[in-house]
Amino acid sequence: MNASSLPRILVVDDEEAILETMAFTFESEYEVLTALDARKALTLLDDRAPVAAVITDQRMPEMTGVEFLARVCRRHPSTTRIILTGFADMDAIVQAINEGHVYAYVAKPWEPEELKQVVRRAVEHHRLLLENEKLLGDLKHTNLFLEAAMDEIPMGAVAVDARSVVRAANRTAREYVGLETDPRGQTLDEVLAAAPLSRMRTVARELSDGGEGRFEELELSMRGCPLRLRLSVRNLSDASGRSLGRVILLREISHEPLRRRLDEIEQELLDPDPGIRKRLEQAVEEMRRLTGEVRGRRIRSPGMEELGERISRMQTAVENWLAVDEALAREEYPDARVLVDRMRLALARWPSPEQLPEPIRELARRVESYYESGENSGQSVL
Repeated sequence: MNASSLPRILVVDDEEAILETMAFTFESEYEVLTALDARKALTLLDDRAPVAAVITDQRMPEMTGVEFLARVCRRHPSTTRIILTGFADMDAIVQAINEGHVYAYVAKPWEPEELKQVVRRAVEHHRLLLENEKLLGDLKHTNLFLEAAMDEIPMGAVAVDARSVVRAANRTAREYVGLETDPRGQTLDEVLAAAPLSRMRTVARELSDGGEGRFEELELSMRGCPLRLRLSVRNLSDASGRSLGRVILLREISHEPLRRRLDEIEQELLDPDPGIRKRLEQAVEEMRRLTGEVRGRRIRSPGMEELGERISRMQTAVENWLAVDEALAREEYPDARVLVDRMRLALARWPSPEQLPEPIRELARRVESYYESGENSGQSVL
């Protein structure tokens, strides 16, 4: 086996003979580094890390072994630390062990096989520490990934284990129920203990006991604004059917009455009865009121955001149609290029381009004719 693939250990002693003996003792099992004093040893540790274990004598010039290992502990905490000592230094060694600076001590004079066993355990301890650090790092990365993924779910989601302890709650759920701190580690009852949320706690419990496919709607008052939610529960189990917990799903439905009113406005504009200009003007005013309601609710949800965008698109389309018709009626020679661009913008913003009021189709034909011929009748189409 190449030296570079062997675990690395560092031996520190102010006697060269001891270093030579140690190097000979361990060279078949480890890559052995040596240093005659503690300061050089610290530099070597920094340059050649990771080092699985450090073996040092207690009595050295400038710095004791205990002092040296305390510095190693701060700078390279995963490196296992072993000290060689005589009986006279035992009080200092016991204190260092209690403070966590020393993993093990070997009394002088030592038996080679005993020392080998201690070093093997120290190197294995170091390997396990590194493995645990990697597992913890992987777990942290996985948790961060899952948190980010949950935050992208277009509804509130709260994961609860079999003991009703919250294990995850995405950003949307925290916003819906007004949680300013991380609820993980608390029971669901503790998280939903506040008066405005007590009904949600009761509903979640009833749905958990009632089987899949059920839901219930409830209204909360959050930050002084009404919030309507559709709550459902998905029970979780392993391959053997043992319960793992449940996921509580919260879908915001406060926007649905507003969406239905917008659908009505769109259908009213498709009505073939005459008087579409008046209906268009009324539609603009109603859409402005709807925009005010959406903003006033102060609810961040995919449904509310989509509704706000749809209102904006429809309002832009209608306002451009009205402006184009007014320009044709009031101006003898309006800018034809501007009229064409405004009609194209309105068509792009209208939510259903395949469904246009017939007067709007006529307006589009009038604009195209004017753009090609330059002749304007000066009459309103709408």
